[in-house]
Amino acid sequence: GTSDPYVKFKLNGKTLYKSKVVYKNLNPVWDETVVLPIQTLDQKLWIKVYDRDLTSSDFMGSAFVALAELELNRTTEQVLKLEDPNSLEDDMGVIVLNLSLAVKQGDFKRNDFYCKKESIALSFNVSSSLPPNKGLFNHPLCNKILPVSKLLAQPCYVGCSCEGNKCGYQSSFMRSVRLSESLRKNQLWNGLVTITLLEGKNIPGGGLAEVFILLKLGDQRYKSKTLCKSANPQWREQFDFHYFSDRKDMLDIEVWRKDNKKHEELLGMCQVDVNALPTKQTNCLELPLENHQGSLLMLIAVTPCTGVSISDLCVCPLGDPSERQQISQRYCIKNSFRDMKDIGFLQVKVLKAVDLLAADFAGKSDPFCVLELGNDSLQTHTVYKNLNPEWNKVFTFPIKDIHDVLEVTVFDEDGDKPPDFLGKVAIPLLSIRNGKQSCYTLKNKDLERASKGVIYLELDVLFNPIKASIRTFKPREKRFTEENRKFSKKILSRNVDRVKKITMAIWNTIQFLRSCFLWESTVKSVIAFVVFVVTVWSVELYMVPLALLVLFAYNFSLITTGKVNNTQDAQASRELMGLDEDEDEDDKESEKKGLIDRIHMVQEIIIAVQSILEEIASFGERIKNTFNWTVPFLSVLACLVLAAATVILYFIPLRYIVLIWGINKFTKKLRNPYAIDNNELLDFLSRVPSDVQ
Repeated sequence: GTSDPYVKFKLNGKTLYKSKVVYKNLNPVWDETVVLPIQTLDQKLWIKVYDRDLTSSDFMGSAFVALAELELNRTTEQVLKLEDPNSLEDDMGVIVLNLSLAVKQGDFKRNDFYCKKESIALSFNVSSSLPPNKGLFNHPLCNKILPVSKLLAQPCYVGCSCEGNKCGYQSSFMRSVRLSESLRKNQLWNGLVTITLLEGKNIPGGGLAEVFILLKLGDQRYKSKTLCKSANPQWREQFDFHYFSDRKDMLDIEVWRKDNKKHEELLGMCQVDVNALPTKQTNCLELPLENHQGSLLMLIAVTPCTGVSISDLCVCPLGDPSERQQISQRYCIKNSFRDMKDIGFLQVKVLKAVDLLAADFAGKSDPFCVLELGNDSLQTHTVYKNLNPEWNKVFTFPIKDIHDVLEVTVFDEDGDKPPDFLGKVAIPLLSIRNGKQSCYTLKNKDLERASKGVIYLELDVLFNPIKASIRTFKPREKRFTEENRKFSKKILSRNVDRVKKITMAIWNTIQFLRSCFLWESTVKSVIAFVVFVVTVWSVELYMVPLALLVLFAYNFSLITTGKVNNTQDAQASRELMGLDEDEDEDDKESEKKGLIDRIHMVQEIIIAVQSILEEIASFGERIKNTFNWTVPFLSVLACLVLAAATVILYFIPLRYIVLIWGINKFTKKLRNPYAIDNNELLDFLSRVPSDVQ
């Protein structure tokens, strides 16, 4: 008989802010404050209320405020009745706001009104485009090419036909400058919040069901792994959140349990004020659950972060020789053991797109780009009504893992609705050619087929190879919470074929050995017998990594001579993925028809089988691709490790090596009680792409 309500505020179809969730309450009090910049008063501010659920949110009604009806410099309390045209309920409840309208004082902002709400806090996020021509503009009345600095002068420059008056183009451009600046500032984080989730103590009901944790900071969400039934679960997981010092977001931590029937229940929650924590140090916190017994033990560290920026082409960081030299110096070999998390620096120039898909009825689109590197995400402004947009923006990212993939996705802005997908490209950082402008064909969401249009990018990446190599043997960064995977007949069929391919390779090897034992071919059996006797009689342990090095060298010679192409398996994988379009449509139709009738448990089993098959296939393909020099950086790194292992095994007796390994494993917990255990070999293989990737 209760709800978990939260509020979204929308202006011009954009969700500007989402309030905190008030749990199990039909009379919630938020008591949050915000200042919202607005362009004109002929707009409606929409307030929409939702009930928070773990998988989705239920709509609970909406209302709006006509900004033109507000009085200047006067605070008014408004009681707004919530309505839902699709609901049979007459009384959806009300929401109470205190609002005041004021003129913002400051340079070039004399025509901006600010709407202040003393009950809900909003953040401003709106996109607009700046005039091109690198700081020059064509004045609409004088038809002269003049610098932007004159346009921003108050009043307009001498000689303009609007002399002494406020120029309409000037007002429009100033608004574009402000909005673009607001979009830029709203995206840039200036720190990282690193959370190490250690363990739970006396979790209520934890011994009866599986337990997992949800962590939320602003729009960022993580889900921990689900542990077995225990009142004192041990997670030992690490999560990185972006930190915005100008925001007052609280870290929300929720403890959930899941029983055998897949029913999920909230066991308790707690909050941490990240802004109150001291920076540049690790804080060990034991957090009691609100209104419940039990607590969580975790480490939280807030550290500054540099290297994130959005700028115009004329002021790109690597364009300045002195700044480029300074950044290069930061990642030189002699600084290899300073700030081990700072692997490198990526600069992306988003220039333009050509011949995009028309998403509107008028045959146009309103395109913007989203750039993603791991969990880092930045976006361009929107260019309205254009199939050949020019953004001419420069984005920079700090690199946390050189094996990450830069994804650039083009969307069509669609007002209040989610943006429409136009195309996407994925570029591994290790494949980037510095300073070269490249044209990339846009692909569909799965990157399987070409979409319509191309995008022009110029990329530069600087990194420290020693730091990047060390990072390769550590766990990959966890991704923000994503939607649950769905069953797909196409993916299941593809994974079965991939596993079948690996199984056949193993089976053929067994059959070859069997034929040698049965003397089906006398010559082959004699050669195999001689090789076996010589190997067993003369083999030493150091020869094992040495033999793997020989295999690397053999495959490298085949690739350099052109006898084998390391993209053949990728082509074969694309053939597996390139099933008929009709089959995709059949999948969608069967999903629609069978979604209601499908038994939940059977679906979970099928999804689990699909995932297990993918893991098995990917593991085998990654081992093969390591030896096939698919990613030269990783193959060279593997060769260096094998060479070192060969030398160590040759000079140091095996018993000493095993003794050192055992002492390290037994004393690791004593030396660092909060250490996160990992498998270096599996972490290395996780960086090697499978055939599908």
